[in-house]
Amino acid sequence: MMNRDKPNSREMQSKPLSRSLNQTISGFHQQSWSQAIAKLEQAGTDYVIATIVGTTGSTPRAASSKMVITAYDIFDTLGGGHLEYKVIEHARKLLLQGETTQDLSHFQLGANLGQCCGGAAVVMFETMVCQKLRLNVYGAGHVAQALIPILGQLPVRINWIDNRADIFPEHMPENVIKVVDEEPVEQAKIAVDNMAHLILTHNHQLDFALAEAIIKAGNASWLGVIGSETKAKRFKHRLAHRDFNQEQIAQMTCPVGLSNVSGKLPMEVAVSIAGEIINLYQSAHTGFNQADSGHEGNTSTKKREGLQWQSLQQSLKLTPDSPAMRPRSATQTIELRSVKEEHQ
Repeated sequence: MMNRDKPNSREMQSKPLSRSLNQTISGFHQQSWSQAIAKLEQAGTDYVIATIVGTTGSTPRAASSKMVITAYDIFDTLGGGHLEYKVIEHARKLLLQGETTQDLSHFQLGANLGQCCGGAAVVMFETMVCQKLRLNVYGAGHVAQALIPILGQLPVRINWIDNRADIFPEHMPENVIKVVDEEPVEQAKIAVDNMAHLILTHNHQLDFALAEAIIKAGNASWLGVIGSETKAKRFKHRLAHRDFNQEQIAQMTCPVGLSNVSGKLPMEVAVSIAGEIINLYQSAHTGFNQADSGHEGNTSTKKREGLQWQSLQQSLKLTPDSPAMRPRSATQTIELRSVKEEHQ
């Protein structure tokens, strides 16, 4: 039997789009869009910021109004009605793509949207996909109790797994989901691809069973096991006897933690392990940026990212002199000109 203390964002994203949006207040939260972003960033939840960037005629909300949409929740409002329904629907389709993107859409507030305002709105959708390391932590003993508060302040999404419900602390960091499972090995077997795993249980046999299941699955991004050099040798020997090859066995890091941070106190061990996890996600992020940059060392050409100026004009279906784009101050005139020049 398994129990999750908080809903998992991956589970929420798999749910179908609600057909009752704006007919009930289900999923609506009172926080402002800025408060929502802070909360979602801490929890590692993907979200979309929808911003009205231009308007003509009569519209429910003015330009610069924002709302935040996740796979399951909505924060703030763009004025309600069918416009907001279509905005939420489009945002959730973008979330299903699992990519950080920017997108512009033009909405005519007429009969096709069931609104008689008669105006028009251009909405920018900014999809923010969490790049945080996903980590399963097995065991809620002394070291884990010292480690989790540290990881709670880092860009890591954590499933904290143990078969003893009463051993967990009462309050959990926002980025931690408590998972109580009588068979923790089952959590290792069903883990999603590219999950990192940290084994800290009180039972050596359980540690080995978890390590064996994770290596056998072959889809982990990293595997760390608490223990000594002697424990590591025994585990490697047992794995070899079970026909795992050296490449598979080498996936296991044991002892886990930075070698230059010594000590046996729970907090000392926790700090050492936290250091290795920081190295892990920073290395992954650096590798991602290098791969994404294309030609390494070529600084003569400026890389262009996001929406280009020509695409913005075409998507807006407006000119810089149109009411929706017309700046209301000298400062906005300078900002608009600088954006145009940057993308030429």
